[in-house]
Amino acid sequence: MSQVIYSKEVIKHFKSPHNQGVIKNPTVVGESGNPLCGDMMKLYLKIDKKKVGGKEVDYIKDIKFETLGCAAAIATSSMITDLVKGQPLEVAAKVTKANIAESLGGLPPIKLHCSVLAVEALHDAIKKLKK
Repeated sequence: MSQVIYSKEVIKHFKSPHNQGVIKNPTVVGESGNPLCGDMMKLYLKIDKKKVGGKEVDYIKDIKFETLGCAAAIATSSMITDLVKGQPLEVAAKVTKANIAESLGGLPPIKLHCSVLAVEALHDAIKKLKK
């Protein structure tokens, strides 16, 4: 079995995840999972409105996560909350798996799917909001 080597940033987010937990009465909950590895993610979003450039936009007032998975799954969940908290939904929707991986100082190729799960959970939440 080969050894997986994580960046210092991944280890930091794994040991002390940001925005971990549940928001009571969230506006929406986004979910994603990978049945092959067993990783499961839930993102809880509280959406509010604010004026940006003279028009009112929806933005992520608060975001928290619950993740069952490996160190990379927890770190990517933590990082996506940092990247989108306080952002307009339009901006948050443009966050990619590459943005997450780069912000974490890279992910081992075998763990890149964790950044995909984080983006999928966010996109699931945004899709539910638009319905």
